Amino acid sequence: MARQVCIIGGGVIGLASAYALVRAGHEVTVIDARESLGSETSFANGGQLSYRYVAPLADAGVPLQAIGWLLRGDSPLKLRPRLDPQQWRWMAAFLGACRGSINQRNAAHLLRLASLSQGTLQQWREDDRLDGFDWRRNGKLVTFRNANSFEHARSKVTDILQQQVLSAADCARLEPALAGDGFVGGIYTPNEEVADCHGFCQRLAVRLEASGRCRFVLGRKVTGIRHADGAVQAIELGDEVMPVDQLVLAAGHRSAELGLPGLSLPLYPLKGYSLSVPIGAQHQAPNVSITDYDRKIVYARIGEQLRVAAMVDIVGFDASLEPKRLALMKRQAVETFPLAGDYAHAVEWAGMRPATPTGVPLIGASVYRNLWLNLGHGALGFTLASGSGQLLAELIGHHIPSIDMQGLTPRAA
Repeated sequence: MARQVCIIGGGVIGLASAYALVRAGHEVTVIDARESLGSETSFANGGQLSYRYVAPLADAGVPLQAIGWLLRGDSPLKLRPRLDPQQWRWMAAFLGACRGSINQRNAAHLLRLASLSQGTLQQWREDDRLDGFDWRRNGKLVTFRNANSFEHARSKVTDILQQQVLSAADCARLEPALAGDGFVGGIYTPNEEVADCHGFCQRLAVRLEASGRCRFVLGRKVTGIRHADGAVQAIELGDEVMPVDQLVLAAGHRSAELGLPGLSLPLYPLKGYSLSVPIGAQHQAPNVSITDYDRKIVYARIGEQLRVAAMVDIVGFDASLEPKRLALMKRQAVETFPLAGDYAHAVEWAGMRPATPTGVPLIGASVYRNLWLNLGHGALGFTLASGSGQLLAELIGHHIPSIDMQGLTPRAA
């Protein structure tokens, strides 16, 4: 049965949800507070579609490692404690998830979702001829500067993940732009992909508009949600009240602002930064996606630009650019790939990744019978968007989900 579905959030998660719902025959309305779609966290993220490197940040040893990072001037992590109960609750829950057994369990949930997401995006590209967002299957190379880090990583390599252990010389042969940088080795996964997340959002929007089954309400902030008898009834857009049949909350870390009784959303923004570096004919940018493990920096060639992304800043809800963090990232990028692009004209950006303490998103039904969640994807939003949208469409349409939903369904308040 076709349903009328309203989605709050016009980023990659909301748009992928809308696309999957429209493909399934539903009528959709997408609402976003911004005038343009995909213009916040989806705008200039890392670009890597990393389907096999999905282990959550919360893991055994991370708290001790984080203390070491915080004492360094070039730390990939920054913590600014605030008089904010939401921040402290999130950090307490994060520390509780920092156990090896919990990390392995949650990584298995994410890997299952990531595999579905890769297959779903492939189906959309092939069946719907969805293109125009610089998609490539270019492989991913995780490089290591520290021998102990490398040995630990290689001990976890499995054939299931189709990973290859490479020496430093092998890395340089695979990606000549790495020659001479002092890495001790790497782990290569040939089937990983790269694409432009903002471009993907724009292509989805074009297809949705052309379908005749989706409309957009942009530049309108949802100021409240009306509810009664265990169901949501309408959303408030300032003075306007819009009745809803089915409602999807996909507004990232801003979703918690709506404050519905009985609905607990364990979300907090993890601020990250990126540089979009123009590539000219004279430059030597890497073609393989690179993750510098020890510095926690990712590099992805997206069309004629090199996307450099890094940092996890737990600093509240301030998305402004911080010059010192960007300068550190640029300096390390120039040290690693000095000839990769025109760093002098790099475009700087910061975004707020909506994360749960466990790193596992919330997908599915809520405590309100017609309110659905698609939230908390953290740094994996682009990677997991297509699969998450597909699952949501299946659940709303009362179909059996494509994968086991264990660990992915929202927890009751």
